[in-house]
Amino acid sequence: MKPINTYELSGGRSALRWLYMLTLFLMTLTGFGQMPIFKRYYIADIPGMGWLGKFYVTHYIHYLGAIFLIGLIAYVIVDYVLSGRKEFRLTSSAYVRIALLGAIVITGIFRVLKNLPDVVFSPGFTLFIDISHLGFMMLYLLAALVFRIMKSGWVVRK
Repeated sequence: MKPINTYELSGGRSALRWLYMLTLFLMTLTGFGQMPIFKRYYIADIPGMGWLGKFYVTHYIHYLGAIFLIGLIAYVIVDYVLSGRKEFRLTSSAYVRIALLGAIVITGIFRVLKNLPDVVFSPGFTLFIDISHLGFMMLYLLAALVFRIMKSGWVVRK
C-alpha cells in the first residue's frame, strides 16, 4: 500500500503540514538558543539574528512553540480518532515518531517544572532530563529524515 501523509486524512492539510514543520524548526532553533551556542559562535552577530543570542527571548519563544506543538498534536490525535482510523492505519514509522514525540513532550514538561521556583530536582536528575530532552529531539530529527528518505508516511489506507 502506498503511504500517505497524516495531513491527507481530511484533505487540504498542506497548511497544517507546514505549520508543523515550521513549529519543529522554530522549536529546534530556539532549543539550541537555550544553549549559548549562537552567541558563542558569533551567529547572533549576523544581521537579523541578534535575537538568537538573547536567552529570555529564545526561552519564551520556545515555550510558546511548545504550547502550539502540544495543541497541534492534540488536534491531529482527535482528528485521527474521530475521522481517520476507520479509513487509515498508522505505519510502523508513525509509532516510532509518536514514541519519540511523546518522550520529547514528557521531558519538556519536566524541564518546565524544573524552572518553577518551588520545584527542586537533584542535579543528577536535572542533567538526565536536559540530556534526554536534547537526545530525543536529535533522534526525532534523524528519524524524520530517514523516514522522509524512505518515503514512509504516518498512515496508510486500510
